[in-house]
Order: sequence, then C-alpha cells, then structure tokens
Amino acid sequence: MRTLIYTAFVSLDGVVQAPGPEADYPNGGWTFQDIEFREEVYELKAREQEEASAMLLGRVSYQGFAPVWPSMTEEFPRYNAMPKFVLSTTLQEADLVDNWGETTILRSLDDVAALKETEGGPISIHGSASLARNLADAGLLDRYHLLVFPWVLGAGTRMWSETPKDRQKLDLVESESYANGVQKLCYAVVR
Repeated sequence: MRTLIYTAFVSLDGVVQAPGPEADYPNGGWTFQDIEFREEVYELKAREQEEASAMLLGRVSYQGFAPVWPSMTEEFPRYNAMPKFVLSTTLQEADLVDNWGETTILRSLDDVAALKETEGGPISIHGSASLARNLADAGLLDRYHLLVFPWVLGAGTRMWSETPKDRQKLDLVESESYANGVQKLCYAVVR
C-alpha cells in the first residue's frame, strides 16, 4: 500500500494560497517576503523529492506546474522524471503536456483509493489545496509535511476543510524550528 503525503507551505492561520507570487492574491509570495532565507528550512523539500515515487496533483496545480516545472531541471530532476497522477473530472488527455513524463488522469476519489492499493513508494501531493482537503475528508491522506511560516494572512485558500467530521488524531513524527521563524511539522495520520 502506498503512502499519500500532502506537503505544503502554510501560514499560521492555515492559508496555503500563493506561497509564490500570484497576481490576483494580495499576499502572494509570502514564503519569501521579509523572511530570511535559510537553506536548512528546505531540506525537507529535497528529501521529499528523493523519497517520492510519484506525484498527485489536482487540475489547477497541474495546469500551473506543467508549463514551468519541466524546464526546472536543476531544481526538480526527480519530480520531472517520476510518474504523475492528476485528479480531475474535466481535464482531457489532449490537455496534458508532452514533456513532463508519464501522466495519468484519475476521475474520482475511488481512483485515488485504488492507486493507494498498488505497489510502490510514497506519492507526494504539491499545491492542490482542494484535492488535499477532499483526500483528508475521505480518509485517504497518510501524512502531512508542513513548513509553517510566521505569517497570519487572513483571507486565502485554507489547508483544512470546514466539513463536519470526527476529530482526526495526528502523530508528530518530525519537527524542527528555524532561526527565521519557520517550523517544520511532519505528522502521520492515526487510523
């Protein structure tokens, strides 16, 4: 059984929208604005790339990453080479880029559940906030890898849904605080 890992840059108040510049969001780029760059903060991201065997994306994140990441050969060599899965009810095969490796479109959460049952290593989920919320609500996420930035952003896309549900216990499996105020928090979902 494969492990689904949601990895995110998140503000203290749970916003995951626009960690990089985004024209239509007033706080876009908050991960690099007025935060001292410290290489050790991003060690988790390098390790995730080495450990992941595939990527799972929602349609919006796929359409945002696909035109850019294939050309980032130094930053994302393993991500660019590994298989990708996109959960979308509207994306068509003709919409897929042809220079980003093998990409499979999944149509439902049942398809994601079936993917989890296959052999292979961890599947990393980047961006894709609504996908992550839906996966969490369906009980399909196994881990959270979070870099929590010392910002309260107010408005913006949130990491957690507001869907009524039973409480979910998470076990802290790794953590670190950095001198620039960022915290690494890695949780395993308790089942």
